[in-house]
Amino acid sequence: MSVPLREARIDLGALVSNLGILRGKVAPARVMGVVKAQGYGHGAVGVARALAEAGVDWLGVADLAEALELRTAGIRTPVLAWLHGPDVDAALAAEHDIDLGVSTIDQLERAAAAGATVQLKLDTGLSRNGFSPTEAVSAFALAADHERGGRLRVRGIFSHLSNTSPDDDAAQTALFAELVAAARDAGLDPELRHLGATQAALTRPDSRLDLVRLGIGLYGIEYGDDADPAAMGLTPVMELGGTIAAVRRVPAGTGMSYGFIERTERDTTLALVPLGYADGVPRAASGRATVAIHGQRFRQVGRIAMDQFLVDVGDAEVAVGDRAVLWGDPATGVPSAGDWARAAGTIGYEIVTRVGPRVVRTFEG
Repeated sequence: MSVPLREARIDLGALVSNLGILRGKVAPARVMGVVKAQGYGHGAVGVARALAEAGVDWLGVADLAEALELRTAGIRTPVLAWLHGPDVDAALAAEHDIDLGVSTIDQLERAAAAGATVQLKLDTGLSRNGFSPTEAVSAFALAADHERGGRLRVRGIFSHLSNTSPDDDAAQTALFAELVAAARDAGLDPELRHLGATQAALTRPDSRLDLVRLGIGLYGIEYGDDADPAAMGLTPVMELGGTIAAVRRVPAGTGMSYGFIERTERDTTLALVPLGYADGVPRAASGRATVAIHGQRFRQVGRIAMDQFLVDVGDAEVAVGDRAVLWGDPATGVPSAGDWARAAGTIGYEIVTRVGPRVVRTFEG
């Protein structure tokens, strides 16, 4: 049996354990497992199926195509899709029992024409999608009229916090409560109010309401600057590795990869790992990240290329065919996605989400 050149090992046991831990912390609120962007790079169908089998209440995705992928795979858990273009096919959503998060009057009218179930997205401060506070009253009146006429169902109302500061989040939470009250005054009686994602759900009990949207926390990745997932018992779900493709002994002064941004300081051994920025390995981390081989950390050296990068292993016994681990569970001695994020000047979300399609996802546990 051949070993994948590039492989992300996805620990579904860790995923389910993380779900249980987080569910306990946000109870009695129901839980939505967010599996957008290919399950934050972990593989949407495999992750969603494991969450569904573990009894997650809802699944969340960005767009209708992502929701349809889950339905095609036979996953019947309730799904919400909330980001749409101007021609969203509301009839397709209704046919496959997918809730549409609607942010405009046009989307609301399309949903009513198709008999779809909707959740109204409110913009409480991010200035992204969602009805603004000034638009919301008209939207509530129209939605209530359509619901009374049996043309659509309004199942929920939701928004998203900025996680900027306690004061900013408190202001958004208060505005959301005011808008929900206005929706009730207009004649709506939504089953679900949801505001908190992972960070807010864990740090602001007042954001939990009827449902919380758990995204990055489910995958065991840092969800904020001061977050410590391990202290909560959360485990990283992804371990990204590659099979070493070449090993070369070189003298001091040898240039390494494009641009020779560094040269060897001594006689040493270089190992070639067949992963690069085409696979989501951030070029910005060049010369600053580490990988683990046989449980020992080594520095990545030279510029990360599209398909490969070099590791300086010194005099260690490393051979072609050995596995180099870029990130995974630091409790096992390997770097974390957070380590790579700091090396690249970004966040753990981006590190795991950008893992590309050439990388084989192997589901374990």
